[in-house]
Amino acid sequence: MMLKDKVAVIYGAGGAVGGAVAQAFAREGARLFLTGRNRASVEAVASQISLNGAAVQVAKVDALEEQAIDRHLKSVVDEAGRIDISFNAVGIPNTNLQGVPLVELALDQFVLPIVTYTESYLLTARLAARRMVERKSGVIMTVTSTPSRTGIPMMGGVGPAMAAVEALTRNLSAELARHGVRVVGLRPLGMPDSGTIKEVYGLHAKAWGISWDQFHDLIASRTHSRRLTTLAEMANAAAFMASDQASAMTGTVVNMSLGSLDD
Repeated sequence: MMLKDKVAVIYGAGGAVGGAVAQAFAREGARLFLTGRNRASVEAVASQISLNGAAVQVAKVDALEEQAIDRHLKSVVDEAGRIDISFNAVGIPNTNLQGVPLVELALDQFVLPIVTYTESYLLTARLAARRMVERKSGVIMTVTSTPSRTGIPMMGGVGPAMAAVEALTRNLSAELARHGVRVVGLRPLGMPDSGTIKEVYGLHAKAWGISWDQFHDLIASRTHSRRLTTLAEMANAAAFMASDQASAMTGTVVNMSLGSLDD
């Protein structure tokens, strides 16, 4: 198992991305500390994982509250002795963030994803890094999306937010790699088996005056394989990137766009 006995903290573990990553990490032998703002959704993920005998604990943590994050990480170290992996899978509802032209989008709705994603990522990353640097070992991870690298209509502030998160990944790595801490990201395309992406695609389809299926097929047609990334593919890549087998990879974001973006 690639992550046997690794201690992993996942933020936003109750969502589709966080839940899929938690499942993959558990399958590879990690000891999990799952967090989220909605404890019930995190516990649902934990219950499923526990059925397979994995070690998992749940805590309600707002990944935008520095003191709450810090207290939780202290409790993890007190119990498990260390933190090997910090994975930020925090998301925000997209109902009013996308599907609106930039010239019509309210300023607060444009700024919201930029502030939320970068603030949460910085807080969770730096608080984990302080513990990891002491042991000269650890991996900090997050997920972005293809609008970080290409212009797409009616993405609002999500594209700039993803680009900022990827820049932060590189900058964190530049500072932390010499202390033995890797910082990496994943950039999947779509993942329509996620409820969030279904919602987002619906917003874009409505704005374009087409059906959900038509919008899905339009995005898929831009890939080499004429399909979109799945949650399982993203989670499996996350498990590998978190493992020692990916020790040469830091300061980078894994391109999982199925050929729609060139490196």
